[in-house]
Amino acid sequence: QVQLVESGGGLVQAGGSLRLSCAASGRTLSFYAMNWFRQAPGKEREFVAQITWGGGSTRYADAVKGRFTISRDKTKNTVYLQMNSLKPEDTAVYFCNTRVRGTDYWGQGTQVTVSS
Repeated sequence: QVQLVESGGGLVQAGGSLRLSCAASGRTLSFYAMNWFRQAPGKEREFVAQITWGGGSTRYADAVKGRFTISRDKTKNTVYLQMNSLKPEDTAVYFCNTRVRGTDYWGQGTQVTVSS
């Protein structure tokens, strides 16, 4: 079992920054990668960023490249998403995700609202 708990969401003006955190517990040694997804009202959940747990390789959705940075602290079993130059279209619930032995695990989500 894996438990994921997100935090750090909130209300910010366009151009501002937020840092999201995702604390993992449970079978953390089985992680290959950790992901951030987001879901805006009335839209499908979409991929935002990924980091491999071991090597720290990263990849991003085109919509956030150059503005968002994913990182991890293996000593704290925590993944971060630094979001800069936020836009109103970044408004969504942000979810942390990982897959262990074919099973997807999700956090409860944290709301990010960007005002124009």
